Amino acid sequence: MTVPPSIRLEAADLSARLPSLILAARNVAQTVRHGVHGRRKAGSGESFWQFRPFLSGEPASRVDWRRSARGEHAYVREREWESAHTVWIWFERSASMRFGSNLAPVTKIDRAAVIALGFADLSVRSGERAGLLGMTRPLANSGVIESFAEAIASSERLHGPSDAPLPPPAPIGARSLVLLVGDFLGEPAETERTLRAIAAEGAVGELVMIVDPIEETYPFSGHVEFHHPVGALRLRTQQAQSLRDAYLARLAAHREELRRLCARLGWGLSLHRTDASPAEALLALRMRLATPAAGAYRSA
Repeated sequence: MTVPPSIRLEAADLSARLPSLILAARNVAQTVRHGVHGRRKAGSGESFWQFRPFLSGEPASRVDWRRSARGEHAYVREREWESAHTVWIWFERSASMRFGSNLAPVTKIDRAAVIALGFADLSVRSGERAGLLGMTRPLANSGVIESFAEAIASSERLHGPSDAPLPPPAPIGARSLVLLVGDFLGEPAETERTLRAIAAEGAVGELVMIVDPIEETYPFSGHVEFHHPVGALRLRTQQAQSLRDAYLARLAAHREELRRLCARLGWGLSLHRTDASPAEALLALRMRLATPAAGAYRSA
């Protein structure tokens, strides 16, 4: 068999699909709101919220030595915040995200957009401010989905589709929550540099890895031609099944490296397949971030 080109750049105009994505994000967020009861916020209040890993540069007086004595890392006891969080959101729009197989109803980029926009709506309706990282200021109005979509469309018109696999450098305040949605198939070292720069400012967050089911199941056998998402690089094999074990092992190792990175920084890492429900993924994401567990790896 021959695998058709996975990326159709000429048909990858995100701007043209934004109206339908806005509607999908609103519908998903409305469904999820019925199952969400809000999220406590860390700060100077009196109620305990969570333990999180101690970050380099913080005063040693913030360490909770009793909790830290139970493990190999130092932890800080955070208390409930009395003011609203700022939530920063970013989703990847690079070439690899435009992939969609016949095993899923949508491309990876469309699903990432729905989750990102839906999470922005949930955040604002919970009393928080949400900003599109590197593109908008934090917003607190009910039209946040439309505002985000307008910013994306303007960027696409001015600069074309983004090929950035990671978010741009941008000022992020301490105690902000950061949600990054993408496939994160690039070098883990690059991802680590980006996350450490964000964490250095005191923000915490979560990575949501978007995957197409064909990337996980590898259902190939016989003669197959694989195409790189960018450029003319191709790989032809007459025994595609012979590559399966090595491919799956490399994929698992890549994810494990990202999981360990997130654990070191106190971030969460979750996995979402594009053949799964976006509403279930968004609900799980929102509830996890209501009671974050540092460094957990989850499938949504």
